[in-house]
Amino acid sequence: MDLAGLALSGSGVFTPAQSISNDELVASFNEYVRRFNTAHAKAIGNGSVQALLESSCEFIVKASGIKNRYVLEKNGILDPEIMCPRIPERSNDQLSLMAEMCVGAARDALAAAERKPQDIDGVIVSCANLQRAYPAISIEVQNALGMTGFGFDMIVGCSSAPYAIRVASGLIETGGARAILICNPEILTGHANFRDRDSHFIFGDAASAFIVERREDARGPNSWEIVSTRLKSQFSNNIRNNFGFMNRTWPETMGTRDKLFVQNGRKVFKEVVPLVSHFVQEHLAENGLDAAVLKRMWLHQANINMNELIAHKLLGRAATRDEAPTTLDEYANTSSAGVMIAFNRYSADLKAGDHALICAFGAGYSAGSVIVRKMT
Repeated sequence: MDLAGLALSGSGVFTPAQSISNDELVASFNEYVRRFNTAHAKAIGNGSVQALLESSCEFIVKASGIKNRYVLEKNGILDPEIMCPRIPERSNDQLSLMAEMCVGAARDALAAAERKPQDIDGVIVSCANLQRAYPAISIEVQNALGMTGFGFDMIVGCSSAPYAIRVASGLIETGGARAILICNPEILTGHANFRDRDSHFIFGDAASAFIVERREDARGPNSWEIVSTRLKSQFSNNIRNNFGFMNRTWPETMGTRDKLFVQNGRKVFKEVVPLVSHFVQEHLAENGLDAAVLKRMWLHQANINMNELIAHKLLGRAATRDEAPTTLDEYANTSSAGVMIAFNRYSADLKAGDHALICAFGAGYSAGSVIVRKMT
């Protein structure tokens, strides 16, 4: 959809202090595998239990391009007896962890946009999983930053950032707000299965934040006109997480594997690459643009092989790292935050008038595409 007079005017990122390298993660996982196989040696021998396979740094990098991830708490993740972060619950009088992440990223976004809290009329927290059902994290963030107006939360998995851009744009276009702060906080280690060889390396924790406002009001030095947005969803069970408040109503399955992240990675790769490539091609064509005009593509930071193939399908050739930069080698998959972390790091160098693309995709399936043009 074409948008009249809107801009993305500032962005920021919250990065946890702790990190886990592939070497550390593999050592922990392989120790878990050795303990499991030893404890179940007899059953493995008679074929009633399948032996677990060890992981390796080479396997992780080849499968994903990931070399490191930032996490909120590493000791629990790396303990072969726990393999889950241990994060103490906070009292209701304290700022929640997810709100704290949002505030950290939001302060940088406000500074980048040269805005103060009183300039913002709404807060949208848009991510893959929320820390709680209510009160909304967005309203807590609004309160912590001293903002007035409104706030609400929304969940669209890895595509949450472009979906929030479209929602915020509509609110501003219709006069419902002058400027909206969007936050994408992700505590993905909380629902990652660190005992699953195919996915134990995928996720990290982080948060991004950015501001959407009227183009005529944008004054940040790295402001981008929002040329057009496009959204698409198509149901698929290939990426799923069945954790929720209804789990307690059937306790027999409360601890089953599907209450953490699960995916059929091969099917996801096979289905999402053509879906997203065609989706973006249509979006560009609707705006009279060819992919060759794009100076940069900030793609969802989940898998380097997937991104390289999508970029190749769009450009008709292999993209350079300058054209399709990556942060997943350092941050791993941070779901909705990833695409905006890439934007935050690799956008200031482009010139006025340059076209670029923000595109995220994931569970649902869902996809969101935002065509932007650098302002003066």
